[in-house]
Amino acid sequence: MSGRARLALCATLATLCAAGALLPLVDPVSWMFQAAALLALMTGAGALTRRVPLARPLTIGVQVLVAVVLLTFLFAPGEAILGLVPGPDAVEEFGRLLRDGVADVGRYAIPAPVTPGIRLLLVAGVLVIGLIVDAVAVTYRSAAPAGLPLLALYSVAAGLSQGGAGWLWFLVAAAGYLLLLLAEGRDRLSQWGRVFGATAGPGRPDGRGLRFGDAGPAPAPVRTGRRIGALALGIALVVPAALPSLGGGLLARTGGGPGPGGGGGTISAVNPVVSLQDSLNQPVDKEVLNYRTTAADTRDLYLRIVALDHFDGASWKPSERTVTDVPERLPEPAGLSATVDRARINTSISTAGWYAQNWLPLPYPASRVDISGRWRYEPQGRTLVGDRGQNTRGLQYQVESLQVRPTPRQLSAAPAPPEDLLREYTEVPDSLPGIVRSTARQVTRGAPTAYAKAVKLQDWFALYGGFTYNTEVRAGNGAQAIARFLTDKQGFCVHFSFSMAAMARTLGIPARVAVGFTPGTKQPDGTTSVSLRDAHAWPELYFQGIGWTRFEPTPSRGSIPDYAYQDTSGQPGDAGRPAPAPSRARTPSDGPTAAPSCGPGERRSGSGTTCTALPAASGARPSDDGTSPWDVAALALAALLVLLLPAVPLLWRLRTRSRRMAQAGVDGDGAAATLAAWRELLDTAWDFGILPDDALTPRNAAARIIRIGELQPEAAAAAHRVAAAVEQVLYAPQPRPATGMALDVQRVRAGLAAAATRGIRLRAGLAPRSAARLRWACSARWTALLLRCRASRPVASVRRATTALRRPGRQRA
Repeated sequence: MSGRARLALCATLATLCAAGALLPLVDPVSWMFQAAALLALMTGAGALTRRVPLARPLTIGVQVLVAVVLLTFLFAPGEAILGLVPGPDAVEEFGRLLRDGVADVGRYAIPAPVTPGIRLLLVAGVLVIGLIVDAVAVTYRSAAPAGLPLLALYSVAAGLSQGGAGWLWFLVAAAGYLLLLLAEGRDRLSQWGRVFGATAGPGRPDGRGLRFGDAGPAPAPVRTGRRIGALALGIALVVPAALPSLGGGLLARTGGGPGPGGGGGTISAVNPVVSLQDSLNQPVDKEVLNYRTTAADTRDLYLRIVALDHFDGASWKPSERTVTDVPERLPEPAGLSATVDRARINTSISTAGWYAQNWLPLPYPASRVDISGRWRYEPQGRTLVGDRGQNTRGLQYQVESLQVRPTPRQLSAAPAPPEDLLREYTEVPDSLPGIVRSTARQVTRGAPTAYAKAVKLQDWFALYGGFTYNTEVRAGNGAQAIARFLTDKQGFCVHFSFSMAAMARTLGIPARVAVGFTPGTKQPDGTTSVSLRDAHAWPELYFQGIGWTRFEPTPSRGSIPDYAYQDTSGQPGDAGRPAPAPSRARTPSDGPTAAPSCGPGERRSGSGTTCTALPAASGARPSDDGTSPWDVAALALAALLVLLLPAVPLLWRLRTRSRRMAQAGVDGDGAAATLAAWRELLDTAWDFGILPDDALTPRNAAARIIRIGELQPEAAAAAHRVAAAVEQVLYAPQPRPATGMALDVQRVRAGLAAAATRGIRLRAGLAPRSAARLRWACSARWTALLLRCRASRPVASVRRATTALRRPGRQRA
């Protein structure tokens, strides 16, 4: 196998090794076999074009063309011309698949199903990276920079999995890159011939060195390269393992306390927005857990995972808190008075075997948790978190909890909370958009108490604010995310809970966001099933004497608690607005609490049994029912540019030939016509493989073309006439006028084509060698531009000043 072929094979293997990091992201992995087959065909096309040989840009252009044809055959054969050539319909199909793929990436949790859109993104992405690696490492013979696209491919996989790509995939990707570097080093050393400095091997007692392929130990440079590669790979694996790491997945723990009995440590978690949206958009609704409870009414039995209490203006996330051992009985909830009605219930919970995360779903507030395993307790949020790899996979545990039932009168009469709690849970950053604060004040105008303001905020979101529940809306981040939601009025539970909590804080009400599950769906056997689509987020507001209290601002999701409903029709500011209907039935419902059958534009009725259409939001945008003509035009233009890229040298050559032949046919300017004909004759011979030699006279150059090109007498005579005319123009005191130069050049071209093989004729027509003059001209113009920039007065002044600063002593001397 030749050096370049070996290098191309290693480049393909390195790309596939880096693409291996994408395997954990989707299921099944059949797309990888398709990507490998297409990558091998594209690499083979590059190897064949390099053997012709074609110019380097043409080689890359041929590979791009092959990749486009292969992708068209795989993903849009029905819309393509002859099943291979992409036409307007195929371009439109590619656009649709790309949009669907981008939407699917944001919709599904890992591992995502391999939808047609995701498959196109994966296969096309691997082909693009493979093309770049092959072009850099093989076509341009520089393997070291090829590590950048390989790193980009691995980084994309690691980013999508939130760091879950794992050290094994990094090791595989790094090994592929090192293999590519070793192959390039072997190829370069083999071109040197003898490698000096190697130890003597069998058959070489003189120790003069070994050529590659000889028996004996590897040459010294190769051994050194292997050692450096192994050392670099070892450092890359050991150093990250020794540094603090960031966890991935839904609410992954990134810090831990000591083992059981340690009584200390801290926990933190990542923002659960994306994972929660993924759960709501899963194509197949899977059961997460089921439970059996002694509660007579399960509508308020939300299973809480974690509380997000830190708001930085861009997102809500849990604060870093101290964890302790799980006590026998959990302490009483903070701020809960003995005068508030409550009931103790017991719940037996079983989690699914596939559901594995660090935080334990619990009814709130829990009083006692009977569970085995390594679990720690976080007092502020009253949550349990796994320690040293403990997760929720296939658990069975018992929970004793309270059902707190405050009355609207108790909430209205709640005194001011403690100063430290008020300060911590009403903090908002300066970057919060002003529309959040102003909207909160406008909505709650006339409300006399914090409780009345909370109810007004909830009803505005859930009932009469014109909001639409839509899980397809991007979760968004940044300081403007809440402002966009208040303007567009479309979103899912994350948008509603985050916005209500932020607005409550601006009104001086302590607030945080809880993440977990709605109560689920009653089953015929008496248990209740909680599925992925029951994942939910809701705001919790603090009232002294009651504690942290749940509200439900999300329309068509969950249930508004009894204490959060009051008749506000008589209060100021409500004139003309109909009183809201009761938000839930007064009797327990056996239907799913999350209302999965209600569409994005519907909400559950007051009885909880039917779905009614929501009023159209003023800021709602019309749905995209088709492909925009501008998108189709842009995709068609991009495809046209990709297809025309390999044809640029050919088009330039045709234009140059046409201009020269037109000039050669003009009899008025004999010198210019003769020289144009001569330049065209030399470039025509170059296209057929006869390199021009500027050291020869026109007569000798014509004789060389006749000899190498094996021209027949007629074509040979035409070449002699053109050469003689050139000599007359260059050397005669009074040149004789020459006519018919364009016709003579055509005769020479026809003679060269008749004597050449079919391959040479195709090369001369499709990839003319004389097109190298285009690259030379561009390079010359670029050099001239650089020289002009360097000679310009501002640049020269900056250069002189820099030199003076660097060498002050020498300048003074």
